[in-house]
Amino acid sequence: MKLRGLYAITDSQLLAGRFLSYVEAALEGGVTLLQYRDKGTDESRRLREADTLLKLCERYKTQLIINDDAELASRLGVGVHLGQTDGSLTLARTILGRKAIVGATCHGSLELAEQAKAEGVSYVAFGRFFTSTTKPDAPAIALDILDQARARFHLPIAVIGGVTLENAPQLVEHGADLLAVVHGLFGADSAQEVTRRARAFNALLKKN
Repeated sequence: MKLRGLYAITDSQLLAGRFLSYVEAALEGGVTLLQYRDKGTDESRRLREADTLLKLCERYKTQLIINDDAELASRLGVGVHLGQTDGSLTLARTILGRKAIVGATCHGSLELAEQAKAEGVSYVAFGRFFTSTTKPDAPAIALDILDQARARFHLPIAVIGGVTLENAPQLVEHGADLLAVVHGLFGADSAQEVTRRARAFNALLKKN
C-alpha cells in the first residue's frame, strides 16, 4: 500500500461532543491514515473508542493507527505510531507482524530516522515545522530536513506540527508524503468544513 495522503489525528479535547461525526466527515473527504491519539488512562474507554474507529475506517478503506500503544494496536490488529519515549520499535514490529504499519517520531533528526528505518518502520515522521497547538513546546525545524530525508530514505515521510492548508504546499514541495493534521483539519465549525478541508489536503498531494 502506498502511504501518501492525509494523515488525520484525533484529539479528544478538540473533538469533545463531536468525535465520531467529525472523524466520519474527515473519512468522507479521504484519509490515508487515521491515528487514534488519546492520552487518557481509561483503558476500557480507549479500547471502545478505538474499536468504533476501526469499524468506521473499514467502511472507508482507511488504515487505523494507534498512538503510543502497541498492545492496543495488537488487540485490534492495526498499526501503531511511537514517539521517542514510547517503547521499542523492534518490539512493536515483532508484536504486530511484518505487514502492520509502524511509524516513528523523528523530530528533526536524520539519525533518529536512520535508526527507525533499521528497526523496520513503515514511515518516518518529522516536525514540527510551524507553530503547533498540540505540541507548542516542540522545537521548530527547517524545511530542508525534508529534502535531506527524501534523498536519504526510500520511506514515506510524514510531517506533523501546525500543518494547515496554507502552509502544507511547501511541505509537499519539499518531499512530504503524509500530511499529519489535527487542528488544521478538525478545528472546523462544521462537519462539512472538515470534509472540505480533507479533500483540499488530498488535492495538494495529488498535484505532485
